Amino acid sequence: MSTDAPLPAPRYTVAITGASGALYAVRTVAAMLEQGCELDLVVSDYGRRLLRDELGEDAAFERLLPYLEQKYGPGVHQGRIDVLSNRDLGATIASGSRPTRGMVIVPCSMKSLAGVANGLSRNLVERAADVMLKERKPLVLVPRETPMSLPQLRNMVRCAEAGAVVLPAMPGFYHLPKTLDDVADFLAGKILSALGLEQRLCADWTGRVTR
Repeated sequence: MSTDAPLPAPRYTVAITGASGALYAVRTVAAMLEQGCELDLVVSDYGRRLLRDELGEDAAFERLLPYLEQKYGPGVHQGRIDVLSNRDLGATIASGSRPTRGMVIVPCSMKSLAGVANGLSRNLVERAADVMLKERKPLVLVPRETPMSLPQLRNMVRCAEAGAVVLPAMPGFYHLPKTLDDVADFLAGKILSALGLEQRLCADWTGRVTR
């Protein structure tokens, strides 16, 4: 009889802030849950508003898990979500001792981007991101803004120089998406790959467009 203990579920931090792109956020969360990940979820005040404004009252933060199950199916129950307050700088993910494999901010507002770029740690999202950088763990930032100002571009460079992956919400179209969900799948797949997770949301590029 094997005495090997089961491997712990992979744990990641997901932050949702107030830039446009709520569909990207919920698709990413659902895809990570479907892989059995345990998520520490932090949603800023404007991130909560974003969920309602872009996805409707059914996707309000307080009803997020039922919304995910309704939209993506029962597979989301393979994982688990622990909700943390953005105001709690004493939360578990504020410490490098938390066994977290990586973090994504999706979408990432320009305010949050600036805070990460300058190490401000004014709230839990920024502090958790700072922890990822100092611990040399994957940090994926998904900004959604256009056009970009020079300070915003410089902040992206600062984040990249510090070790973050800057993954703008720029979907490709070579997979010939037919719906907004197809577009969200593409970007969520890119995020999962950047975090070191397997993804089947978007097909690998084969060298040609297939119809």
